[in-house]
Amino acid sequence: MATREIPFRDRRIETAPRAVIEWMQLDGLRRQIDNALKTEYYRPKLLAAGITSSDDIKTLDDIRRVPFTTKGDLREAYPFGLLAVPKSDVVRVHASSGTTGTPTVIYLTQRDLDLASDTMARSLTAAGGNKNDIIQNMMTYGLFTGGLGFHYGAELMGAMVIPTSSGNTLRQLKFMKDFGTTMVHATPSYLLHLHAAIEAEGYRRDDLKLRMAITGAEPHSEELRRKIEEKLGIEVYNCYGMSEMNGPGVAFECVFRAGMHAWEDRYIVEILDPETFEPVPEGEIGELVLTILCRDAMPLLRYRTRDLTRFIPGPCACGRTHRRLARFTGRTDDMLIINGVNVFPSQIEEVLLKTKGVGANYFIIAEKSGDLDKLTVQVEITPEMFADDARVINALRDRLKSEMSALITINPVMEIKQPGSLPVSEGKAKRVDDRRPKD
Repeated sequence: MATREIPFRDRRIETAPRAVIEWMQLDGLRRQIDNALKTEYYRPKLLAAGITSSDDIKTLDDIRRVPFTTKGDLREAYPFGLLAVPKSDVVRVHASSGTTGTPTVIYLTQRDLDLASDTMARSLTAAGGNKNDIIQNMMTYGLFTGGLGFHYGAELMGAMVIPTSSGNTLRQLKFMKDFGTTMVHATPSYLLHLHAAIEAEGYRRDDLKLRMAITGAEPHSEELRRKIEEKLGIEVYNCYGMSEMNGPGVAFECVFRAGMHAWEDRYIVEILDPETFEPVPEGEIGELVLTILCRDAMPLLRYRTRDLTRFIPGPCACGRTHRRLARFTGRTDDMLIINGVNVFPSQIEEVLLKTKGVGANYFIIAEKSGDLDKLTVQVEITPEMFADDARVINALRDRLKSEMSALITINPVMEIKQPGSLPVSEGKAKRVDDRRPKD
């Protein structure tokens, strides 16, 4: 890796000194404050906080005077309460991928779209993508930003893009073979499903020119990444984004894959204690809070993502000066509390996927057993393990239970399932079913 060429889209910005990055952030924050004051929703909140114009923002530390924004605020402001430009200036609307309740809607001007595409192109270039790539986008197109947001960035980079969208796996495989697809964009769970289909349909690895995959939309462990790479014989790159922040490309791994570079000229990144809302010490885990600096139509100030991560201290070997985010450990709002113990699905996945004989598909069930919580983990095993002696399977179950208990400090019920018995998602995988009564 040390001699590998390090690609840049805009070396000047990507390697800018911290002082320059912070100057760009302060300038962007001041513009976004003035922008937010134009909206029906932010204006009274900012005035109540004593912020009447951008002149009240003297340093980046003044961001702590700005109130937080939550997903609930977006729903409360629906449909136009956060719009900062005339409707005639809006050229596209996106919405979150949630399926219930009031949608969280995002508005973009043409300039906003151009900047979002440039951010995505920068991200793909950092990961080693280039204009010679043939990219198959297996994310859902439509209101969800993972389709079009990725698509336009890949086109701007100059690559050939095949917008297959999600599902229809046999067609995905045919296109991969016939067009010589070199890169795919998909969820980790779908990549494993794709591998199973490749084997089932009798494709040889030599039939495909696939060299890399970009994964997103669902948190996953390093063990799952390694499993995908081993099965498909490719490099897998992690990225982070959300509809509220223009979609994919907020943070992206470079070719060294040592954390995701958050593009700080376009976002102010804070990691805060979710209880006290104070910044956590460098390198410690907290909630990611983002302020977007590259959108005119709809400002979002100090948006609480609910995602848990940390800054990776020190410089990256690639020379980029934009700080790196570690792999996400979970969310503050999908954390399970089992008999008073905080449990994240990513902790369970970590144990499962590092264990030989365990498949990639699993399901977590939380329910009540009398007055206590009960946690059940269902996991598929590989065909080879399933064909083995029952004593071997029982030993595997006991080992998984023991290792999981040591990590999460509670004793789950382990259910071993035969290969292919758990439902497979072609989109964002549903891993948890909390069946406990809601208060």
